[in-house]
Order: sequence, then structure tokens, then C-alpha cells
Amino acid sequence: MGPSILRLENLGKRYSPSRPALFERLNLELREGEYVAVMGESGVGKSTLLNLLAGLDRPDSGRVLLDGIELSVLDDDAATLLRRRAVGFVFQAFHVLPYLSVSQNVALPLDLLAVAEPERGERTRKMLQAVGLEALAGRQARDLSGGEVQRIAIARALVHRPRLVLADEPTGNLDARSAAQTLALLRAQIKDNAGAGILITHSRAAADTADRILLLDSAGLNPLRSAG
Repeated sequence: MGPSILRLENLGKRYSPSRPALFERLNLELREGEYVAVMGESGVGKSTLLNLLAGLDRPDSGRVLLDGIELSVLDDDAATLLRRRAVGFVFQAFHVLPYLSVSQNVALPLDLLAVAEPERGERTRKMLQAVGLEALAGRQARDLSGGEVQRIAIARALVHRPRLVLADEPTGNLDARSAAQTLALLRAQIKDNAGAGILITHSRAAADTADRILLLDSAGLNPLRSAG
């Protein structure tokens, strides 16, 4: 197994001193090539957990380390730069820009990182090829199907080769066939890029595509199925 990418150490979060903690004492380590699914009932804090892992929110106790860097000690600018470089998001609602072309949408993370041509064009082309959209590179995103738009979202999340991929219910709006293709693609790209990935899902079928399945509840973050 490769080096550690993500560590959670006794992570806790609450939204009011007068209310019980949303969760506390969460511990997890992900190494290169690991892909885990997190399941749990609505309201247990799955989206909050993703925000903490990306440095968009700060824990009330414990810490999150991404490549050994503690996120909560970074100021907003430093956290943004680390997130831009090291994290890739796949959202359930896609968040693809409809009036940009497929290639322009996918290249956005590279633009933000000031990756110059010809490298930017080559990496965008290779990622479009990987997700089966190379022939649609010049089409506007608004003209594509839901499954094609979701593949744009995956390509955009992976084109900058992030260390950590966070996928929040990425197949919630897809039919069964498109969902299976999306999950296979997401897993393959995480493995090929030697990153780590976390899939948030309500679907056991989706979760079964991961190496491990973890259940988030009031007792913490515990295995439903271990690797192997």
C-alpha cells in the first residue's frame, strides 16, 4: 500500500453547544489507491464530513490531515490553494457550466492552476478520451445527456490529478446503466492516478464498487465491509 493521503484523528463537529455533537472521534486513514464508500441515514453528517475533508469547514475537535498538512490551521487563501491543487469534487448536481464547451468545462481546474499550453490541452484531451467524450469536446454542455454531463463532472474532478477525490451521491440522477458506468469510471481513474477516493452514497450497490464500506452514525465511522 502506498503512502498516506488522508488522516482523520478524533474528528468531531457540532453546530450548537446546547445540542449533541453531529459526530465525534472519527478516525480514518486512506492511502494511495484506496477507494472507500461512506453510507448513513440522512442527517448524520455525510455532507458535513465532506466539507471538513476538503477544508471548507473546520472541526470542533480533532484534525484532518491531507498529505500531512493539517487543514484547520490554514488560513482561507492557503486552504483554497491546497483544495484547488489536491482535491477533486464530483457533485450529485453536476455543477457543469452549460454554455461552456465540454473541453472548457474539463479544463477549468487546469486554468485555475495556471497550467500552460500545450500541457493543458494534452491533459484535457487525454481525460476526455478516458471518459469517452473526446468526440464531443467542442459541444456545449447544455446539449448533452445527463450521463454525458456526469462524465464531464468526473473528468473535471480528475484532470488535475488530485490526491483526494470526493464524490457526493454522483449517481443519484442517473439510470442504472449510466450509474454503473460512472462508478466503474470513477474507480478506475482514482486507481490509475494513484489517488484516494471517498464516495458518499445511499446505494448499497454503488457502495459495493468501493474497496471498503463505512457506516457513519452516532457511534462513529465503522466498517460495514472491509477490504477483501
